Order: sequence, then C-alpha cells, then structure tokens
Amino acid sequence: MESISLPGLEQLMEVCQRLSLGLKTSPPAREPLKAGSLLEGVPFDPVLASVYARLGHAVFATKVIGLVLTQSNDEAHGVEEKARWWREEWWKDLGEPVIVFAGDVYAYAAVPGLADAHGRQPVVMVDTYELAPKVMPIASNVDRFFDTWARYLEAKVSHSPHKEVGGIDIRFPWDATEILARDERLVELMRAGRFDSLMKNVDNETRRWAAKVMGTHM
Repeated sequence: MESISLPGLEQLMEVCQRLSLGLKTSPPAREPLKAGSLLEGVPFDPVLASVYARLGHAVFATKVIGLVLTQSNDEAHGVEEKARWWREEWWKDLGEPVIVFAGDVYAYAAVPGLADAHGRQPVVMVDTYELAPKVMPIASNVDRFFDTWARYLEAKVSHSPHKEVGGIDIRFPWDATEILARDERLVELMRAGRFDSLMKNVDNETRRWAAKVMGTHM
C-alpha cells in the first residue's frame, strides 16, 4: 500500500527540535500494523499505519507537556493491547469504537465509524476520569492532530513562562479553539453533528468550547 505523506508529524518533530522541547523516538516494527487491518473488529486507520511505518514509539515535547505515542513495535504491541482493553471497558459507554494511539492523562483516539471516503479517521480526546467518559473532537485525521499539536506548542511557548515554571500554562484543547478551528474538515464534521453521539456526556463548559471551535454561539 502506498505510504501517506505526514506533514503534520514532520512539523511536530521540527517544532520540538527547533524549540528544544525534547523529542524521543524509536524505530518501527519489522512488520508494522497495516492500513485496514482489523483491531477488535474495526479497521486500522491508514494515516496511523503510515505513522507506525516510521515510528515504533515517540514522546513529543518531553521537557514541557509530553505527548506520548503508544508503543507498537517488536518490543511492545500497545495499540493492539489498548484496543482490546478499551473495547472491554469503554466502547459500550462511548457508544462508538475508538482506537487509542496517544495520550497519558487523556487518551487520543481515532474513530473508525467516522472515516472519510479515503478511510482516514477523525481524532477525539477521551477523558475517563469522570463518572461517565467525556469526549472532545480535536482533529479531522491523525496527521492533522499532529499539526494542531505543533501549532499549539509554538503558540504556548511564545506566550508562557514555561521555561521558568517547568510547564505550559494554557491547556490543550480547551484554550486552543482558534488553532482547532483552522481544521476546516473538523469544523464541518462538528457542525454536521457527526460527533454528537460521542459527546452525550459533555458539560456546559465543553459545549461552550465546541461552539467556539465551530464559530457559533451557545
């Protein structure tokens, strides 16, 4: 299968290096996960397949906030293991299968059921620390997610005292609505209500956040 270009991933890696934010990577598996292969019965995202053809694991911006790409190589099969765990623990509550590929405190996941005509799956952030899982749509596809993170890091580094206090002071994605709104396909999906079934447990703060991303008023 032809590899998909990943300008967003390349931009994120460049920002981490240029701004000295820290970057750790490891090589891919000898036989990485393939686009369309089934994980717990749902197809693996083609953009993620291209990511894992290049990287087996990564931590972006290690010196500040740290975005962790789930390890999937010859040493560990984290994506497959997480898919199994999420199917057993959360898919029923979410009402939609998701494939988690990144995150730490919050999980970042592709949504197979919302794939476009090319199979590319949008990305949501899932917070499972509440009684019911809370979902926020954050990118139209995985590479756009990396691009958004790169823009977020640039903006927050330029406007925050992170070097002095050891952390970025503005949160993602709550304070990144203008950056997220640049993803036109994401905005289209949100306005069309494609994420509504996943967002059934969100609070008023999150609804206001979504309205800002869409350029509407609550």
